[in-house]
Amino acid sequence: MTIEVRNLVKKFGSFAALDGVDLKVDNGELLALLGPSGSGKTTLLRIIAGLDWPDSGEVSFNGEDALAQGARERHVGFVFQHYALFRHMTVFENVAFGLRVQPRAVRRDEATIRARVKDLLDLVQLDWLADRYPSQLSGGQRQRIALARALAIEPRILLLDEPFGALDAKVRKELRKWLRSLHHEINVTSIFVTHDQEEALEVANRVVVMDKGRIEQIGSPNEVYESPATAFVHGFIGESIELPVHVADGVVRLGSRPLGLAVDGLASGASRLFVRRHDMQVGPAGSGAFEGAVQHVRNFGPVQRAEVALFGGETIEIDAPRDKELRAGDRIGLEPRRYRIFAGG
Repeated sequence: MTIEVRNLVKKFGSFAALDGVDLKVDNGELLALLGPSGSGKTTLLRIIAGLDWPDSGEVSFNGEDALAQGARERHVGFVFQHYALFRHMTVFENVAFGLRVQPRAVRRDEATIRARVKDLLDLVQLDWLADRYPSQLSGGQRQRIALARALAIEPRILLLDEPFGALDAKVRKELRKWLRSLHHEINVTSIFVTHDQEEALEVANRVVVMDKGRIEQIGSPNEVYESPATAFVHGFIGESIELPVHVADGVVRLGSRPLGLAVDGLASGASRLFVRRHDMQVGPAGSGAFEGAVQHVRNFGPVQRAEVALFGGETIEIDAPRDKELRAGDRIGLEPRRYRIFAGG
């Protein structure tokens, strides 16, 4: 199943939740919609599911107009953040629900339904919980049951809205790996919404970065991390240092200090310099593009995070390996291994 979205617009009053979105999802792909709250990602997912409707634009499944169909006709499986399991039903009956309410003409017999549910519980590795109720499950188990229920009807498309958002960090990490391996096994065209960049980069085949109702960049996890197309993408994905600089006559300056960095053809004017925290190489005072004084140091396993007051007024945080011990009061030089400069103040 391929999905195509063309020039999709959706407004809530004067607020444009989607502002001319174009997107193609390939057959069997696991795609992440990544962005902050209000970026339009859940609105886009709901329109694809048939739970909401655009003001204008097109949505097609395998070239057929999906907007001419209701949610049930689209044959989409949907997994919500808060499980949405029926509390009065056992795990087995929750998974069987979608099969039991199908129209009589396509509904399977009881033996086939029971076999299908058993296969799905085996798939999500929770067959031993078939007779329990949702209140007797952990959050991670509930979400796996919710996914099994969405898969029961053999959907053409699987949509997941912040599927791990209600879980603690350790369980989220475990379920990310599980979802990636499960998708490889079931190979259903899937889209999941998240504001967690680590989740998107770890799980998805491709990542769609959204902001203010528009798509900022589409690419593989490596592409959007290593080669951000816009200042927003660089600032949103990964932990970045952002500094206001000025470009003039081929020279980049922070305040009055020339930094000795290449401008890559940027026009003169106010710009923004982005550097990943771990890409700031620490050296002795007087070396590197920047110089400053260490204000505070915290240790995180193999990394030390240092707050550095740059000579020129800006304060930044850098991540440095523990083998170069930094102390408050140290004067250091800093040289960016990799950086990007984007025009605009």
